[in-house]
Amino acid sequence: MAKQFGIIFACLAAGHLLSYIPGLNIPASIWGMLLLTVLLERGVVKAATIAPICKFLISNMAFFFVPPGVALMLYFDLIAAEWLPITVATVVSMLLVLLVTGRLHQYLHYRHKKHRHGNR
Repeated sequence: MAKQFGIIFACLAAGHLLSYIPGLNIPASIWGMLLLTVLLERGVVKAATIAPICKFLISNMAFFFVPPGVALMLYFDLIAAEWLPITVATVVSMLLVLLVTGRLHQYLHYRHKKHRHGNR
């Protein structure tokens, strides 16, 4: 289990180093997950190697939401005062994510289908 944690934390640590590069304003956690994805895609890290720790982390995900949830209680007055902009921003961003994700999926599916039929 230590090796599995080590792989994930090494990717996160590398992500932190990448986040310090000037001009690359991407959060360290995103860099870390991108790096882990590349390592998995290239076969450097086998999915079976980190699968047990990933299953453990996913099954205990609710635990990781407790601290932010408790911290959120400190801002109930601000949330109550600004509920309308928060709600509008949440709904609009959710719809944009759904739209962009759906269109990207359609595009990639079409491209894959066209490429697959073109090689026959």
